[in-house]
Order: sequence, then C-alpha cells, then structure tokens
Amino acid sequence: MTSGLQFKWELSGSGWATCLIKDGSSERKDIVSYCTDALADLLRGVAGLYGPIPVQRFSFDLEPAEVRWVLRGRGSDVGLAIYRFPDMSASFDAPDQEGTLVWSSTQSRGLLGHVVMEAAQSVLQVHGEDGYRAKWVQHSFPIAALQDLRRLHLQQDKCELQHGVAVS
Repeated sequence: MTSGLQFKWELSGSGWATCLIKDGSSERKDIVSYCTDALADLLRGVAGLYGPIPVQRFSFDLEPAEVRWVLRGRGSDVGLAIYRFPDMSASFDAPDQEGTLVWSSTQSRGLLGHVVMEAAQSVLQVHGEDGYRAKWVQHSFPIAALQDLRRLHLQQDKCELQHGVAVS
C-alpha cells in the first residue's frame, strides 16, 4: 500500500476547481467544471464506501472530457482508479475500461475519508457558503454531504490524524 495520500480541492475561478490527488508515487490534477455538482458527488462517493455497496462511481466534467473515479472497497482498503474519456456527453454509459486509466492507488478507507473531508472543510473555511456559491455558480456548498462523511469517518475509522472544526 502506498502512503502519503494528499488531496486538494481549490476553487480556481468562476465555475472551475482544481482537483489534485497524489500518493507517494504519482499524482493526478484536473480542472473541473461546475456543470456537475462535483464536490458533492465526491463527498457522497467517499461516504458511500461506509455502506453496503463496495463500488462507488462519480464523474467530473472537464468540458468536454470526463474523468470518472471508481472507488472499490476491499475490507479497510480502497482501490482508487481514475479513467479519462475524451467527451463526457458520449461516455455517459461507457464501461470504465473504455476510458484511459490515468491514475490509480490503494489506500485505507480511513485515510481517503480523512483527506477528502479535510479538503472540503478547507474550501468552506476559505470561501464560506456564500463565497462558494458565488464562485461555483450552479450549486451550493454540500454541507449535508460533508457532515455525513465526517460522521461516518469519525464513527467507523480509527483515525489518529488531527481533525478540523466540524461544520454546523
């Protein structure tokens, strides 16, 4: 298993966010469009790993490309795979394997949950709900999705990392 997982989500302009994930050996960076509720989809996908469905999928629109994240729970570990498709409108129903695998890693569910939760919390602290809505335009900050992930992470993972302030 690779250690040193890092994740960042930063609003980089009106309707755009920079998404960066890296582990000890590789990284993936994408500029994500507001055409989907991307941060909410990410939070719900990671939170879904705490339930009975072992595979979670969600996509980010890169206009026109798509990156599809596939998270496969394997006990306390998660296999992460990111596939790139040239055109989101044409790849909606395409099997994962029709995309190009552009990044993969295996991490503990606890660490993945932690870094994604902390990145979302950081976005909220920097921009606030109103600032997020002004920059992300079509979608409000996903407070409920962040609260769900935080609750599941704290209940089910024996995470020894420091945790930021809870959202209210």
